[in-house]
Amino acid sequence: MTFDVLISGGWVVDGTGAPAFRADVGVAGGRVRAVGRFASADAAVVVDATGRHVLPGLVDCHAHGDAVVFDKEIQLAALRQGVTTFILGQDGLSFAPATSRAAFDYASRCFAAINGSHPAIDGPVGVAELLAAYDRTTALNTAYLLPHGTIRFDVMGAAERAADAGELRAMRQRVERGLSEGAVGLSSGLEYAPGRYADAAELAHLCEPLGALPYVTHMRGYGASAPTGMAEVVEIARRSRAAVHVSHYHGPAGTLLPLLDGARRQDVDLSFDTYPYLRSSTILAMVTLPAWVPVADTERALSMLESERARLAGEWASWGELWPRITLSHAPGLEWAEGMTLPAAAAKERMEPAEFCRMLLIETRLEAGCVMARPDEGPAGEESVRAILRDPGHTGGSDGIYVGGHPHPRGFGAFARFLGRHVRELGDLTWEQAAVHLASHPSRRFRLPGRGLVRQGQAADLIVVDPLTVSDTATYDNPRSVAVGIDDVLVSGVPVLRDGRLTGATAGRALRPV
Repeated sequence: MTFDVLISGGWVVDGTGAPAFRADVGVAGGRVRAVGRFASADAAVVVDATGRHVLPGLVDCHAHGDAVVFDKEIQLAALRQGVTTFILGQDGLSFAPATSRAAFDYASRCFAAINGSHPAIDGPVGVAELLAAYDRTTALNTAYLLPHGTIRFDVMGAAERAADAGELRAMRQRVERGLSEGAVGLSSGLEYAPGRYADAAELAHLCEPLGALPYVTHMRGYGASAPTGMAEVVEIARRSRAAVHVSHYHGPAGTLLPLLDGARRQDVDLSFDTYPYLRSSTILAMVTLPAWVPVADTERALSMLESERARLAGEWASWGELWPRITLSHAPGLEWAEGMTLPAAAAKERMEPAEFCRMLLIETRLEAGCVMARPDEGPAGEESVRAILRDPGHTGGSDGIYVGGHPHPRGFGAFARFLGRHVRELGDLTWEQAAVHLASHPSRRFRLPGRGLVRQGQAADLIVVDPLTVSDTATYDNPRSVAVGIDDVLVSGVPVLRDGRLTGATAGRALRPV
């Protein structure tokens, strides 16, 4: 037999949940041609996988790579963890579909600290055009969710009210067109503006065209507020009959796991992603500004930061114990502060934390980003992470934010941490279960064509993992350190990582659902 690539002598963990087995994997024409023992096969490229596992490429179900996926550093960071596909368009805000300059500018500006600036698109854009920009231009596959907040702003601007009938029709039309152009679902960010101004009826109406594709939501509340957030998720699912997928589902397992069981008892088709860290990361404005500041209208918000200084000071007067939990990840124009806690940066400027925060938001035009320590850090928090990722509805999501000089390490380490710590060291998942949670389950959920299994006829997104060494190396102090233990990766049958280095191949596809 003749193949383009032969991965020989490894243990195949095929993504079905079946026990691993020793086999060669032959690849030709971008697909798995055969799985078996091929002692006399010829191949242009041979990867010796002796002592290593061969898994389907992993799917990052929540990645903020919308702009930075073109960056070689980010491609290397993902591939060294075994991630071959990013699901983009998260949290209800991204570039398309934006039919107006105002909507494109808002989505770009509001999430500049999360998604970055797209290097090839600088104006109104539709889903088809955006997907075309990703196709075969990067080493990673990409799939795209329709962002509800972008659609809402395109139709309603920064309006802080419910949509009327005409606006609902206009938003629904954008959803239907985006789905026809290849989106894999609809996302919402219900703690971000303008998504937070939508009610369940609006969201359910927009979910109705999804069919088998998921509604992916950053809920209206997590932690202690998770019951409120999940109740709305269930309402939207029951009204629309859509499948739902909850983003970065983190918090105390004693609260969160019963909510999953309760939703399933109500016949909700529910999955979720989570990352194996206790700290979170987002834009500073979201965690510090009260709801009465109209962050969807940047100029008004900046004006209020000046005119409502005393009112803000009153809001922040009780924040003494919260400020130290904030570490600055992205501070354009004030890069010296990146990696410092907010109180430490304030002290360097001889300012109180609240006043420094106000100044920082003004100087960065709300673009500042941060890493946020959670109050449940410690053994109880770790046990919750472990319990939640063992749930059968779990999929992997890094929530990777790569913008800024000192990002959260999850973008560079989450999937290696799943494999090294939670599979090898702690045994929270077996290798067979990990392939399901991190590859085949998300591939089914987002209907990614022919992916998620090591099986004849499947697209050859394949990773070769050293089970003894795979580990994350990124830390909160050194967040951009790449993972170890995965040195060989194929995307669509093309080697994109060999011996731990990028090959330069841009085999990544813009995936459309089947």
